[in-house]
Amino acid sequence: MSGASALALAALPAVAMAQDTAETQSEEATAGDDVIVVTGIRASLRDAMNIKRDGQGVVDAISAEDIGKFPDTNLAESLQRITGVSIDRSNGEGSTVTVRGFGPEFNLVTLNGRQMPTSTLGDGASPPSSRSFDFANLASEGVAAVEVYKTGRADVPSGGIGSTINIRTPRPLDKPGLSGSVAVKGVLDSSRNSGNPITPEVSGILSSTFADDRIGILVAGSYQDRKASVNTASVGWRDGYLGSENNWGSLAQEGSAGYDQITNRPGPNDVYAVPQNASYTLTDIDRERINGQAVLQYQPTDTLTATLDYTFSQNTVEARSSDVGIWFNFANTSSAWTDGPVAGPIFYSENFGTDPAGWSDLSYSGALVANRSINKSLGFNLEWEPTDRLSFTLDAHDSSAESKPTNKYGTSVSVGTAVFGLAEQGINFENDLPVIYYTPGDGIDPNDPAERFATGQAFRNAYFKDEIRQVQISGRYDADMGFLKSVDFGATYTENKVRSAYGFLQNETWGGIPGAGPGDIPDDIFYEISLPDKFSGLSGSNDPAMIQSFYGFNFEDMVTILDDQFGICDAAAVSGTCLADYNTDRRIKETTWAPYIQFNNEFDLMAGPAHVIAGLRYENTDVDSSALVPIPETIRWVSVNEFAIDYGPDDYSQLKGGYDFWLPSIDFDFRPIDDVVVRASYSQTITRPSYADLQGGQSIDPNPRIENGTGSQGNPGLLPYKSENFDASAEWYYGPSSYVSIGYFRKNVENFIGSGRANVFIDGVTNPASGPRVEAAYAALGADAPLTEVRQYIFDNYPESTIATGTDTNGFTTGSILSLPEDDPMRFEVTQPVNSDQTATIDGLEFAVQHSFWDTGFGVIANYTMVNGDAKYDNTQPYNVTQFALTGLSDSANLVGFYDKGPLQARVAWNWRDKFLGGTGPNPFYVEEYWQIDASASYEFDMGVSVFVEAINLTGESRRGHRRSDNTVYFASPGFARYAAGVRYNF
Repeated sequence: MSGASALALAALPAVAMAQDTAETQSEEATAGDDVIVVTGIRASLRDAMNIKRDGQGVVDAISAEDIGKFPDTNLAESLQRITGVSIDRSNGEGSTVTVRGFGPEFNLVTLNGRQMPTSTLGDGASPPSSRSFDFANLASEGVAAVEVYKTGRADVPSGGIGSTINIRTPRPLDKPGLSGSVAVKGVLDSSRNSGNPITPEVSGILSSTFADDRIGILVAGSYQDRKASVNTASVGWRDGYLGSENNWGSLAQEGSAGYDQITNRPGPNDVYAVPQNASYTLTDIDRERINGQAVLQYQPTDTLTATLDYTFSQNTVEARSSDVGIWFNFANTSSAWTDGPVAGPIFYSENFGTDPAGWSDLSYSGALVANRSINKSLGFNLEWEPTDRLSFTLDAHDSSAESKPTNKYGTSVSVGTAVFGLAEQGINFENDLPVIYYTPGDGIDPNDPAERFATGQAFRNAYFKDEIRQVQISGRYDADMGFLKSVDFGATYTENKVRSAYGFLQNETWGGIPGAGPGDIPDDIFYEISLPDKFSGLSGSNDPAMIQSFYGFNFEDMVTILDDQFGICDAAAVSGTCLADYNTDRRIKETTWAPYIQFNNEFDLMAGPAHVIAGLRYENTDVDSSALVPIPETIRWVSVNEFAIDYGPDDYSQLKGGYDFWLPSIDFDFRPIDDVVVRASYSQTITRPSYADLQGGQSIDPNPRIENGTGSQGNPGLLPYKSENFDASAEWYYGPSSYVSIGYFRKNVENFIGSGRANVFIDGVTNPASGPRVEAAYAALGADAPLTEVRQYIFDNYPESTIATGTDTNGFTTGSILSLPEDDPMRFEVTQPVNSDQTATIDGLEFAVQHSFWDTGFGVIANYTMVNGDAKYDNTQPYNVTQFALTGLSDSANLVGFYDKGPLQARVAWNWRDKFLGGTGPNPFYVEEYWQIDASASYEFDMGVSVFVEAINLTGESRRGHRRSDNTVYFASPGFARYAAGVRYNF
């Protein structure tokens, strides 16, 4: 590991910090011929420790050992080494960070002190809205350091109550002369399902100064190609029932049919959940990342420096998925349960009998996610020192981040097929892997391509763009007036414009495309995929009852076949492409004005100088939000337990909001004895609401349940989260590069954003499963009649209000039952974000030690963070009890051993994060405890040539999440190692 806890130099503006720090380190390294120059891992650790000991404020950092040589190939994976920082992974790579228990949406990312736009399309199933910065977009080559500000400072940009993370890039005048680095590596990702291809990564950086070191030019670039796979078992759950409830989907009560098929039924006050569906999904990922930087600096005089820089990143991801799964209809179920008060299933199954008319289906789908994110940033910086005591910095940038699909179908698209013929289906939950199994009906072979029917399709199309224009001016006056040493002052103007657009084309033909048969799909489009080996490492993957294999298909080929025969793309905006037009289009404009002033004071106390830095920052933000959203007109009952909404013309609305805050901060440190530093900090910080919370307009979700629909509405008048932060720490520097520290932190957070839920009825929109026709069906068939028979009764007796499209293999009519004016109004539960009066306190302890074993070259770094919060989720409460809880809180730890002596460097890092609450609501989910081991080594030959090897997740640790009970598994994904080897030339 090449970095450790570090503190920013006192009273330096964030924009100028990179240059000042680099200049200091350069001077130390070239102070004279008698100085022993330390390089590599030990050099960066010593520099970080010196900054920590001599600075004020609380900042941790990781820095490059040498130019172009960052410790990890992914910035997020580097940041997880810092005390109190843990990461979330996407597609097998570090993606977003959590700091002291606060997730990515609570952390602001800046580039050289500038607020950076963010762009991501999320899961593709809803309009994108996140403020979270995706570190996967940036390669680590060309990054000098990453700093994590854990408490607020008046001169540090606001927006993160967890942290402000500043990415520092190198500047040519920081290191006069000619220097550079070129590296080539090959990467082998053992997760790849089809073989283990070796992919290339090439990077280079060149820095040069001339004209007596008055002009500097730096260029850097990197290209990375990666092929990987992520295999996931997932289970969808219906909300947490109480054992006393008797709803559709809940377990049978005593005296009802099926009660005797339940073992250890949850008691009346026990909470439980039943599975709605389960699947195995195999995803192959191709990712191409291109980064580039160019910097031009000019220093005409010793007191004036101008910098022009441009940063570019492009991240292209294509993920192809093949899926096999089951859906429960809650007819004749059998199950066994753990004890309460939160009961989890041991197994859950459904038997459809021997009559083919009642058999269920085994679903197969193919999906494609193919998107590209492009970030651009053009910046200008001017530093001027008109006198020995006065200096100014002007910084301006125009930056954008844009994400959109790279294929003609959309952002996240899928097409389904099915075999109708399961006599029984179920899930065993006794292992880490949910074991999905089925029994086919007589004469049915689910793996026979000739049995395949084409079913429904979903084509989702999303677009996201974030543009930031920002101007910052800062100054410093060196007063040197005894107690008062200097004053920092400045102001920032930021304009943030966001556009989030979304559209979808969804054909609700899950019971089979009307008029289609198994012979309509050529058999040769399918290919067999084995399953157990794709989940090796998870207990349960060797269960012989598990689905052993299934047949996948190429997404584009299948869509072409179905569009040619059945016109599945006819309803799309561009006929023949399935590219849906945008029916949701949200625009948000935030403008923020933020002046600040900061007083830097020094006085003698005990064993040395003490420092007090007091500042005040003012934030004034205006929000202008508008949205174009689809308006529901009618509802169709398209299958036994599924509805579809038909939308009319879109509607447009516009809302405004705003807020202002005064944010004080104060830092204090002193030395009670030599080599011991005691610190205390107080600050107030804010985090702005997500773009989804701020959007105007009301969105109704396309697939309501039979009992009600759902929707959401934004609120531009929301206040940001506000945190009152306290920090105290003590550090003992007992060796040239060794120290131990302990710190306590507490954050009191208010203005939490919760969900206000209201029942909304839309004029003319009624429920086709609740009204005179359904009442007549139950009167004729009996109160316990299954929904399949109720639907058939309506098809037979009310043909004028139905669209019959054929019959399924069970003999039931397929198609849609239309809603009628005389049906009961459809109820929609619409959620709107509101600032709640809930408050929360998060506190914790941080321990860190860095120790070098004399001059042996060996050393160790260890840290542990304990996080506690007073707002916890109570799993024993049923789904209809609204709860406020903090997500992301968990302990974390790192243990790193390293060797650095002569030409050989090596490190082994163990990273651990405890279980944490990942999401709240009626059905919360938890991400389970996770740890992994990474290792790297390099050997440097003469002339600056070195060879290196790296391993990420060396032992192939797996990841798993669950709902309220450990048995209610939410996802399970096996882990695999990623290896790399290459050569680097530094000059």
